[in-house]
Amino acid sequence: MQLSKSGEDTARAVAEVLEATKFIDMHTHLFQPSLGKLGLWGIDELVTYHYLEAELFRSSEVKPEAYWAMSKAGQADLIWRTLFVENTPVSEATRGVVAVLHAFGLKTESESLEEAREFFASRELSRHIDDCFAKAGISEAVMTNDPLDPVEAAEWEKGAGKDARFHAVLRLDRVLNQWRGHWQVLEGQGYRVEAEGGGKTAGEVRRFLDAWAEKMKPVYMAVSLPDTFAYPEESLRAKLLREAVVPACRERGIPLSLMIGVRYQVNPAIRLAGDGSGKADLRAIERLCRDFPDNKFLTSVLSRENQHELCVYARKFGNLMPFGCWWFLNNPSVVEEMTRERIEMLGASFIPQHSDARVLEQVIYKWRNTRRTMAPILSQSYRLLAEDGRAVKRADMERDVRRMFRTNFERWTGAE
Repeated sequence: MQLSKSGEDTARAVAEVLEATKFIDMHTHLFQPSLGKLGLWGIDELVTYHYLEAELFRSSEVKPEAYWAMSKAGQADLIWRTLFVENTPVSEATRGVVAVLHAFGLKTESESLEEAREFFASRELSRHIDDCFAKAGISEAVMTNDPLDPVEAAEWEKGAGKDARFHAVLRLDRVLNQWRGHWQVLEGQGYRVEAEGGGKTAGEVRRFLDAWAEKMKPVYMAVSLPDTFAYPEESLRAKLLREAVVPACRERGIPLSLMIGVRYQVNPAIRLAGDGSGKADLRAIERLCRDFPDNKFLTSVLSRENQHELCVYARKFGNLMPFGCWWFLNNPSVVEEMTRERIEMLGASFIPQHSDARVLEQVIYKWRNTRRTMAPILSQSYRLLAEDGRAVKRADMERDVRRMFRTNFERWTGAE
């Protein structure tokens, strides 16, 4: 069916296509049930999400040390009373909790969390995952799996079975960013590594990654990096990247995901909520893409100021895939700006978004927000194309949306 140039027709068709397409959530902090109790879900986890904790400290007199001394339920009750009862939940994070409650038919203006707690306590996890994914309009989620997390590693060693709803990712932060605190774990497992990275360290790290890749079958390897990240440089991180991580990814034909721009613990008192963001020097991406043309790189940058530069690099290097509006950028006003810029410069050759969900039910509101934000962006692009002489068919829209939210990821990672 060919659509007219009518803006109303185009907008309606785009919204329908976005609603009908099952997305792949290509970066989350969720876990498949076979990994035990690592996965977070339920109302207390939703309400104590670190975005809301940060907002609590701005909207109350409570001190972080008093908050951390409370039970999880006590923390949730305090946040609910402060941000949802005594204040209007208009922020992106608080509005998301409201959207989740509404999606399950729960009251959104209650004085307490009692009803919500009873509801979530009654849910069986695997069926609840199916329900959340259906409400979110996703078919699969990609986890973040750390082989140096002792709790998670133990679950994998028990033989975590494959779950078609989840893909594994081999996370490298403790290897690349926190080597001094974790090298002895590898040594204790029989790897001949050294604190300063000398001797056989790089080769042994490669062997460690290969062993865990065999166990996890990851669709990519990933690391978060500070705004000061540079490549090349004289550092152990650069050496391990060059001699262990990049070759392991290349041999397995999987991408390396670089998430750049974190300023760790600018306010340690508020723990997970205490990280900040900074503008990075993206010449590190330029060198990696140029020096390793047979490797594929997924890249997301945390600073708004780096977004245009990342698009420029993506136009220069076919082995670079920009993805997502990460963390502090995941707000509709910023998402709209970034996504329009990417479409104008890259067409449909990028991955617009991921949920970054840490709590299962967050996928519902995060993907609802993405569809709501994407609809006018795509509608305008198609209207402009029609005005310039090429009417857009519904099949074109279906192909574009599927490419951006499914097939770009599937082809890049081999997860087809």
